Amino acid sequence: MSGLDSPGNGLNPTVPPVESGRKSQTRRVFGVLIRIDSVTKRYPDGTVAVDRLSLDIPDGSITVLVGPSGCGKTTTLRMINRMVEPSEGTILIDGVDSRQQPVNTLRRSMGYVIQNAGLFQHRTVVDNIATVPRMLGWSKDKSRARARELMERVGLDASFAKRYPYQLSGGQQQRVGVARALAADPPVLLMDEPFSAVDPVVRKGLQDELLRIQEELGKTIVFVTHDIDEAVKLGTMVAVLRTGGRLAQFAPPAELLSDPADEFVEDFLGADRGIRRLSFFSSAGLELLTAPIVAIDATAEQLAARGATEAPYLLVTGLDGRPLGWSEPGGLTAGQIDAGQLLPYGRPFTAGQDSLRAALDCAVLSPTGWAVAVDAEGRAAGVVSQAAIGEAIRGAHAHAHAAGPEAAQKATTR
Repeated sequence: MSGLDSPGNGLNPTVPPVESGRKSQTRRVFGVLIRIDSVTKRYPDGTVAVDRLSLDIPDGSITVLVGPSGCGKTTTLRMINRMVEPSEGTILIDGVDSRQQPVNTLRRSMGYVIQNAGLFQHRTVVDNIATVPRMLGWSKDKSRARARELMERVGLDASFAKRYPYQLSGGQQQRVGVARALAADPPVLLMDEPFSAVDPVVRKGLQDELLRIQEELGKTIVFVTHDIDEAVKLGTMVAVLRTGGRLAQFAPPAELLSDPADEFVEDFLGADRGIRRLSFFSSAGLELLTAPIVAIDATAEQLAARGATEAPYLLVTGLDGRPLGWSEPGGLTAGQIDAGQLLPYGRPFTAGQDSLRAALDCAVLSPTGWAVAVDAEGRAAGVVSQAAIGEAIRGAHAHAHAAGPEAAQKATTR
């Protein structure tokens, strides 16, 4: 690959995938852009940060490196762009040994995003983003035009262009960091715990934004995190590393959760990996009931008819169809329904779009044990009980078992 002139999807299918007889090593992955082949990093004092690591990183995907402190995930990331030089082994970029390129050319062909953004405090937002294009010889006007284009792509208002980093929130600074990494349109993005320093709400927004950008651009992203939930949400493939830089398992998130390679991986995933796995099962097959839904202006006849359903509670909606709360049928009187006296309905899920994990969470949060499904406009689309969700979960597990491991790699619902 010739630096930034690469289109970012060049492949060399004639290079055979790295193989290993151990379950903990990578399986065959085709369309490989980055190949880490038996790489070791040993420091002069004898410390081994990465030990004989082999990974095939697919083109146009997000590969997440995750593991405990001291497992070598950041060292591995830095060896890809030669901020750290391997002691042994080879790293191929699009089939070419990374050591065959001048180190500055290599690094400028890869976007790099770090914790706390690493912005130049004396430069405005637009000039921070334009840094690499200017280094590559772009004109100031072209570089700033590209920077403004990327501000829009990462969700930053144009009014931020002339601000300085200290005038931005942590989440906004991270968006600037992502935009800067994308500025020269590199085929590869390296991201070292980029969202770990922001609060959970901002972090979720940044994760969603990254997935949206990846859907549009299809970069090859290597992402480091210590958070298994973040790894499961973002990763196309997830590499779990042990302390000492040894690979424990490399698999799609759904397979990682359903079939951990050993006790170390199982312990690292945590006791609630079964709940996490539900993120990969769609709620599309849930049978929603509409009979237990009544409008706040329902007549006595409508209330009587709805009260005869199997559901122990009725969901009351506003005139706009949006849910207001639950009530026992006997607690409602036509013309006198007080929204303030209704039981809270918890948090709704979007029917067919959210996962079974989201649906179950909604049912657990509801004081009635029933989840509320809404459409894209937030109008009540139906209700479903915990028991029905449980049936759907059992059916999803049976289907996944019958489909085999290929289904896990194709699972995309989050």
